[in-house]
Formats: sequence, C-alpha cells, structure tokens
Amino acid sequence: MTKLPSTAKAVIIGGGIIGCSTAYHLAKLGWTDTVLLERKKLTSGTTFHAAGLVGQLRSNANITQLLGYSVDLYNKIEEETGLGTGWKMNGGLRLACNEERWTEVKRQATTAHSFGLPMELLTPQEAQELWPLMDISDVVGAAFLPTDGQANPSDITQALAKGARMAGARIFEDTKVTDIEIENGKIRAVITEDGRIECEKVICCAGQWTRTFAQRFGVNVPLVPMEHQFMVTEPIEGVTSTLPTLRDPDRLTYYKEEVGGLVMGGYEPNPIPWAVDGIPRGFHYSLLDSNFDHFEQLMELSLGRVPALETAGIKMLTNGPESFTPDGNFIVGEAPELRNFFVGAGFNAFGIAAGGGAGMALAEWVHKGEPPFDLWSADIRRFGRPHFDTDWIRTRTVEAYGKHYTMAWPYEENNSGRPCRKSPLYDILASQGACFGEKLGWERPNWFADTARGESPKDDYSFGRQNWFEAVGREHKAAREAAVLFDQTSFAKFAMKGPDATSALSWICANDIDKPVGSLIYTQMLNDHGGIECDLTVARVALDEFYIVTGTGFATHDFDWISRNIPKGMNCQLFDITSSNAVLSLMGPNARMILEQVTRDDVSNDGFKFGTIRTIGIAGCPVQALRVTYVGELGWELHLPVEYAQTVYQALMRAGEEHGLVNAGYRAIESLRLEKGYRAWGSDIGPDHTPFEAGLGWAVKLRKAIDFKGRAAAEKQKAEGVKKMLACFTVDPSVILLGRETIYRNGERVGWLTSGGFGYTVDKSIGYGYVRHPDGVDADFVTSGEFELEVATERVPCAVTLHPLYDPKMERVKS
Repeated sequence: MTKLPSTAKAVIIGGGIIGCSTAYHLAKLGWTDTVLLERKKLTSGTTFHAAGLVGQLRSNANITQLLGYSVDLYNKIEEETGLGTGWKMNGGLRLACNEERWTEVKRQATTAHSFGLPMELLTPQEAQELWPLMDISDVVGAAFLPTDGQANPSDITQALAKGARMAGARIFEDTKVTDIEIENGKIRAVITEDGRIECEKVICCAGQWTRTFAQRFGVNVPLVPMEHQFMVTEPIEGVTSTLPTLRDPDRLTYYKEEVGGLVMGGYEPNPIPWAVDGIPRGFHYSLLDSNFDHFEQLMELSLGRVPALETAGIKMLTNGPESFTPDGNFIVGEAPELRNFFVGAGFNAFGIAAGGGAGMALAEWVHKGEPPFDLWSADIRRFGRPHFDTDWIRTRTVEAYGKHYTMAWPYEENNSGRPCRKSPLYDILASQGACFGEKLGWERPNWFADTARGESPKDDYSFGRQNWFEAVGREHKAAREAAVLFDQTSFAKFAMKGPDATSALSWICANDIDKPVGSLIYTQMLNDHGGIECDLTVARVALDEFYIVTGTGFATHDFDWISRNIPKGMNCQLFDITSSNAVLSLMGPNARMILEQVTRDDVSNDGFKFGTIRTIGIAGCPVQALRVTYVGELGWELHLPVEYAQTVYQALMRAGEEHGLVNAGYRAIESLRLEKGYRAWGSDIGPDHTPFEAGLGWAVKLRKAIDFKGRAAAEKQKAEGVKKMLACFTVDPSVILLGRETIYRNGERVGWLTSGGFGYTVDKSIGYGYVRHPDGVDADFVTSGEFELEVATERVPCAVTLHPLYDPKMERVKS
C-alpha cells in the first residue's frame, strides 16, 4: 500500500460517487493536494447497489441546474478518462393516470420550460410508442424529458475517481478514518488507522455513516438509513437498449433497462428503517436480505403497468440501505457547528443523478467559501433543533420516503413528529379552530376554521382552490378593515451584545443600523457579490445591544451567517434567544385603538413612530413593541417573555372584541404581503438576487461613507444596471398561481415566478418573478412589454407592475 501523505490541503472521507465527484472537481480547481480516504473499496458503501436513474427536474431552479450539470458531465467523462460509465441519454417518461396527476405533470412541464428543459407532453399512445411494453389503459397522459438518462453507478464512480487521479488527487482505499483532531475549534488533522494527515478542511461524504461520524464532532447531519428494494429481471422480449427510463408515480414504481431486462423498484408507503440501533461493524459491499413480502405491494402495482413482468425471470431482488432525509432533499455545505467541516450526504436514492453536480457544488464551496449558486433547499443550515433527535428524524423521514411518488400537493404539510415545538398559545388557538402547519418543528396556525359554519380545521388538498380559501379570505378582510392577531412566536430571535456590536453589525448589514437606541431597521445582509444572504429586522435596544428578528426557517442559517462574518478581533457575542420570547403581531387599521385599551403607554403616531421599538406594559407584562408590518397595515409585533403569552393574548382579545379583532394565520400573512409587494427570502430573494434586482436598493446605505460586506458589488451594480428585475404579475382570479410558472415577454421566455398566490382585496391571482435579459433590464423594459404566464402548459395574458398592488391610505380613502 502507498504510504499516506503527512499533509493535505483537503481530505475527503468516503469513496462513493459524491466523494469521488468532489475529489474530481477539487483537483480540477487546482487542489491537487487533495486526499480521498475510503475505509473499504470505492463504491462499497451504498453507491454500488444504486439503481442508476438520472432525472433532472426538481421544483427548484438551481437544483435542476445542478442535476443538469451531472448530465453534461456524464456525457463527457467517458471520453476524458477512457472508462466506460454505462451512461445513456435515453430520455425519461413520467406517467399520469388521473386528472389530478395530469395537472401535476402539466405544472411540472411548465416548471421544466421555466428552467430551460425541453419537457414534452404526450398522449398515452405516444408514450406507448416510446415504451411499448406498458399497458396504457389507465394512462391520461405523459411527460417526456429527452435529456434524462441512466448510468452504471459503480462505473461512473470509477471514471470520476480516475479523472480525479489524472488531475492530481490521491485516493486511498482500505483506509479507515478513526478521528479528527480539533484544536481550539479548528480542524488540525484527520487520524486514520494508518497514520495522521494534517489538514484544515475535511469533506465528509460518508453516506449513511455520515450522521454518526459527524455527531462525534458536534456536527448535526439529519439523515437515517432506509431499506430500498428493486428487482432485476432476465431479458424480456421487446426491451431495447434505447428504452427510456419510466416513472409511474400513481403506481409508486420506476423502471429502467438493464442488459435486455428491466430494473423495477419504487417507494412503498410503509418503508422500513434500517440500522435503528446503528450500522453493523464491517458493513460494506453488503446487501440486506430480500424482503419479498414487503416488495409484493410494488410487484402487484407494476403488473398492471407491465404485464410482461408476470412471466419474466427474476435475476435478483436487491435490498440495499440508502440514506434519506426528513425533507427528501440532500445535504451539502459547511457545517455551522465546525468551520471547514463540509458535508455531502443524504441523497435519498438520487445520488447518481445528483452526483456530478453535487460534487461540483461542494468543491466550489470548499474552494471559494461559498456555493456556485443558491443551494438553500439542500443547505445543511436549513435544519434546526428537532433535527438533533434521531428518533424524530426517523419518524419524519419515514413519511418523506412514503411520499416520494405521492402527489406533491400545493401547501401540503407533514403529519409526522407533531406536535413538536409549541407556542404557549397552542392549546388556546387549537380550541378556536386553528389549523396548524409546521416549520422547523414549530406548530404555527395557517388558518382558522369557523366551526359554526361547519368548517373543520383540516386541509383538503387539490390543485384547485382548497377548502381554506374562504376562511383565509375572512382573515385577510379583517386585517384590511379591522384588526387581526397572529401568533408568530416561532420567529427566530437573536441578541447581539458587546462593545463592538455596532461596528460588527455595521459591517454585516447593508442598511444603516447605527441609529439611536429605540430604532428599528429593516436590512439585508449581503455576500461579496451583492447577493442577499439574510433579510431581517434589527432593533437597537441599547448602545451595545441589538435585538435581531428573522424567519422561523432561517434560524440556523442566519445565526451562522452573522456569527461567521463578525470581523476578527471585534468584541461582541451573538445569542439565540428564540425560545425566550413569544410574539403576538397585532395588525390592522384598528390596531392602535386596541393597544390603547390595554396599555397606559403612548402608542399614538407621534408618540410611537413607525420603525421604532419601545417597552410598554400590558397586563403586568413588559412587552417589547416593534412598530413594523409585513402585511401593509398599521401594526405592532409584541415580543414578550413566554410566561406572559396567554395573559397578554387574552387581554388583547378582550379589548379587541368591539373593534373586530380576530385570529389569523400564516396563509393570510402570505396573501397580504403579496398585495403589498413584500419580498420573501428563499423564494423572491436570496443569495442569487441583489437588492437592486429585487427593488430593495432603498435599504442599502450607499449614500453613507460606511463600508459593509458586499458594498463594492452593490456600487458596481447600481452604476452598471441589472440584468434581471423583480416584477409583480396579476391574472384573472380563476387562474391559480403557485410559483415557477413561466414568464413570457413579447413571446420570449424571460423567467419564472418565484412565488404565487391570491390577493383578496384586489381580487386577483398574484405572482412575483424576475424578468431577465442578458443586455440588461430597466423599468421601461418591464412595463413596455406584452406579458404572458405559462400555467400548467397554457399561456394566459397578465398585467405587470413594479409597484405594490395595495396601499392602505388609498384603500381608506376609497372606503
């Protein structure tokens, strides 16, 4: 065996497709001093038994781009390395066997068109011409993506490994990593059974072993192994080498050609977790016992689609463990708990499809300290406190696995592992008809059912208007005409304290936060390209202390971004105080009258101006009142210690009874903010979008001589102009907008919707999306065009504006 080097620039742990792809791309970036360590043999973990289907379409544009990169790489890696990969771009079919599924498929086709993929819609007969073995008696339609394909997982991994070696990386098999040496919070070395390798960066691509290994160093990787079975047949007459891959989600199954036969597998609704008490020692190149009884449900479903399977010879039933995650997406990025510890794992049985792109993204992340584009939906920082508990992760992952091929309904909520995190008002709101959703473990009221009207607090899913539509409309109307109370206790809340807190936040924030005590500042935090990494509110509560409020789902991400960007040597500390405070948001034109009845403090417009924070007393509670709004109405966020929540809530509801105060939920917040044009991070804005592209340039302190992260990029873009601009689109209320609908200007595709919904006050369906053009975009370009939206493959005319649809002052005058 070749002796291990004593030093390396980066060490990759794990020799599956993700590890080898990362090594390949790091070496290509000039990191020739990269070492990959595999405890046994390359592919011997889970890669070797993967099915090998390579599909590209996801609901997120950048994940689709990442999967498309895999296809481009697989098209050329064989020629580059001389190793066969089994890669075939034979296309992929997706069937629809009922009208709801057909609507889903048509919406997926529109998403594909938005992202530049040539997905075609086919009749059942046209689909059968491409896949002659199938019975189409129940097929309504199909979608075909000609650039999808399939690969041999082991061969393509070996090709990537050879490419990595050719570019200078070194790969060591039969080399078990036993420890990581960490000194003062910094990685110093990787320890193996064969010696120590000094390094600063570690990339853990250890598949189903990743969680347990990373946990030893305080890093949380939420994944668990699940059994996944597929059958391989003997050759079947009529199966050709050019047969497309086939996904039949209504029958929970997938198919691909293999040596003249078929591979058939699927995602049963009652999956079996594996290695609940830990992965057995020495497990490699190993499969689990075939479970024919459990697979029988998929076999029965498949016979209705491919009758030839009834008489086909069965070569094997492969049962191999795969790592799955609680939300069905993979995990990449630098761990928030340990600098320079990167993760690429949890690929939910589409690791071969993602392998090329994920390795590229991970390598770029290591190389530049940031991903090549926004990968929020796969970012390790999307997880939070519930994900530290393996039992909770497993419970939620079982549900995610079982939903792999079920209908992806709009607004669908998870049911498992609930309730987990509860506001002090949970029981009270439940008794008042709250229908709860869940985010990062928090139970949050989505809407309130009126039981007197016969409504039940339960979502009935469909692609049409759902059963909560009218209830949310009532809440929306109350917010515009009277007052509503939102329980937003789940907000992530941080405290930044210390003599250098102002200087640190002045560097991190794009807006000017060095304002008098009592000021409330809406701000973005930018990366070096001017992209929006965080979108939050900063309140100055003392000369050396700030109170920071951000979205529920961004708790880990935003805390990590702020803490890692505090300039070296500055004396300040960041604390997560989310669980300390409840939040009641009192919004609506009658909000002041209600607040005046429960506090002696001056809450008049002159006494309590917009954009300020004050401590007021309500029912014996010191309340931090923030005069701010995300719904476009007069209002306050009331932040208070959790033990006072019920008392303050009841005081507000009593006082508000004569003023029309009602409970309202997050779906009303969404419809209200769409009318007002407020942006949502993670959809409308993010690291790939700048304030000037998003219409938020007013919140960037370029007029002040204060340096801040991203300033140079912001100045350059302001001077040169933008190539995309966020605009608001409205269509007839009968058209349902969900986001990802394609935008056409004068007949040419120029982008897609980032968010969609309905505005009850304006009585229109509303969408937001970026209008793109390589030669630049300005207001005239947007407003002078004739626009259409493609919705479920049909184009509909739309109106476009760069201004809010609703202004409360104008609405008051009209009323």
